[in-house]
Amino acid sequence: MKFAIACDPAGEVLKQPVKDILTELGIEYEDFGMNEGDPRDYPVFAVRAANAVVRGECDRGIILCGTGVGISIAANKVRGIRCCCCSDCYSAKMSRAHNDANMLALGGRVIAPELAKMIVETWVKAGFEGGRHQRRVDMFALIEDGKPLE
Repeated sequence: MKFAIACDPAGEVLKQPVKDILTELGIEYEDFGMNEGDPRDYPVFAVRAANAVVRGECDRGIILCGTGVGISIAANKVRGIRCCCCSDCYSAKMSRAHNDANMLALGGRVIAPELAKMIVETWVKAGFEGGRHQRRVDMFALIEDGKPLE
């Protein structure tokens, strides 16, 4: 398994702790920025990581900004991305179990590094339950295609 990781300046505080927990869990990752000379705008990093996920270069992604909100909104504009902004372990678990989230967003100004590691570990270990939830996840694609749900 390989994850895409990206952040803006406000999310930088969580990047190393996220890398550390992924390494502990035996998960490879590719860093899509922010690097020296990169623009400072979170949509750039969200799209870099999201594109790697939808192209199949990475299995999932973790993106970081000040709140996790803006970067998750940007990622969710990429067709096929289901990014959830989480500040607690329960939401992280349910984003995988019920929504098959393929990206996780965290806020460096909202949560501490140790909590970020707990959230990431919970999210990584949680599985998609399928069943009635698959029908709902399938509806996301219908919405992206502008098709009716009813």
